[in-house]
Amino acid sequence: VGFDINCGVRLIRTNLTEDQVTGQVREDLAQALFDHIPVGVGQKGVIPMTMKDLDDVLYMGMDWALREGYAWPEDREHCEENGRMLMADPSKVSKRAKKRGVTQLGTLGAGNHYAEVQVIDEIYDTAAAGRMGLHQKGQVCLMIHSGSRGLGHQVATDALVQMETAMARDKIETNDRQLSSARINSKEGQDYLASMSAAANFAWANRSCMTYLARRAFAKTFDKAPEEMDMHLVYDVSHNIAKIERHEVDGVVKSLLVHRKGSTRAFPPHHPMVPVDYQFTGQPVLIGGTMGTCSFVLVGTDQGMVETFGSTCHGAGRALSRNASRRKLKHEDVLQSLKDKGICIRVASPKLVTEEAPESYKDVIKVIDTCQCAGISRKVVKLRPIAVVKG
Repeated sequence: VGFDINCGVRLIRTNLTEDQVTGQVREDLAQALFDHIPVGVGQKGVIPMTMKDLDDVLYMGMDWALREGYAWPEDREHCEENGRMLMADPSKVSKRAKKRGVTQLGTLGAGNHYAEVQVIDEIYDTAAAGRMGLHQKGQVCLMIHSGSRGLGHQVATDALVQMETAMARDKIETNDRQLSSARINSKEGQDYLASMSAAANFAWANRSCMTYLARRAFAKTFDKAPEEMDMHLVYDVSHNIAKIERHEVDGVVKSLLVHRKGSTRAFPPHHPMVPVDYQFTGQPVLIGGTMGTCSFVLVGTDQGMVETFGSTCHGAGRALSRNASRRKLKHEDVLQSLKDKGICIRVASPKLVTEEAPESYKDVIKVIDTCQCAGISRKVVKLRPIAVVKG
């Protein structure tokens, strides 16, 4: 499922409105988020962590964050898999991977990862949006996009080496090394599922810890408790993960290992894996934009369950490679363009913003409309950014 295992998105709502986050307040909020959440390549976290703690994180996922006071009990209910993969086995994660991860819990990272203050720009389905606590245009939300950091990258690197051996043994051929694979029931396959699940648990704990830090940043800026600002988790969904699920194939219900690499789970109404709060709407699907472009909340559909194993898109995808973006764009122009749109931005590496500029990506609105026309997901809310924090 790639190098950033359980890269995913979560959305936290608030009862604030855009007119409460203007001018200097907007600048102060962007700075508070930048000060509270460590960002950038290799950045170390502020969450105290020992190797024993890390093993607990890898095994328990979001349950660890809840136990340690970094998550609210209701957060867990609004998270894919309740924030914990039960197949996880910390002993299958290498010492090198653990060494990379032990200092990185509660950190954003770099690349296309961000913490973004957004406001509701359009509501397409009032009933579904209301179930999510998204009630009016101009309502302020926070979107966090991050994954399993260096730990997940190392788990993937280790698995590539092991799977190349398995492929030679089992005569499996692919045209790209990064498509390395192993038979599910082989030792290599089972070891990968165990280590990948552990990395996925790390990612959920990571996003939970960043939510804790973001709630503190909002509390500092507005001098209110997060509870007063209704800072509840709408949903947390992954777009780089593999899971065993039950699906109907040719009229027969089977257990399948569904790989979602650059795609998002989108289960329909009444599915048993959808939280109680969303049984009548379908699972919330979070589609993040890039700096300066809109993001979307969708819901899953019955048609998607039949045609795409309950999956939809995860974003717009790149239109320009990172190298092409750096050659074509100037970071000063990108930053000025965001400022002209009223978007506050805080970045650890200003020169890297060209890689994530809106021009570097396809039009997310066209992607979302295509998925809706195909019937595999349905639009609920469009959000636009007012402040961005990046690595």
